[in-house]
Amino acid sequence: MFSNNKLYDKNDDGKVYCGKNIMLSIINLSAKEISGVASLSKNFMSGFKRLFSHNYFEGVKVSYTQSKNLIIDIYLNVFFGYSVADVAYRVQENVKNGISNMISAKIESVNIHVVGVEFSREDMAKY
Repeated sequence: MFSNNKLYDKNDDGKVYCGKNIMLSIINLSAKEISGVASLSKNFMSGFKRLFSHNYFEGVKVSYTQSKNLIIDIYLNVFFGYSVADVAYRVQENVKNGISNMISAKIESVNIHVVGVEFSREDMAKY
């Protein structure tokens, strides 16, 4: 696949190194900027697996196909009162646009997993 956690290997065509952590940060920030996203879930994998996984970063898991396309899984919590389907769709589109604008990686799929619903402080005060 990719050596030394690099998204691209340098070759004669002049491709530039892009660290995997940079890509994971772009995905993380693209997901968090959508209204309705409370947080990215940190507990979808066990702590042991997370410690030794090289493709996990705070609610984001990235894997590669044999043709080196990205498969992105995002695990998030949604605020109460927002449409889960709408938030998931907007996160998918924002992540696709963020990745394609900043790095030239090909995305095969962006999978959104809504793990939970969180209440804001105002909602908690009502109940």
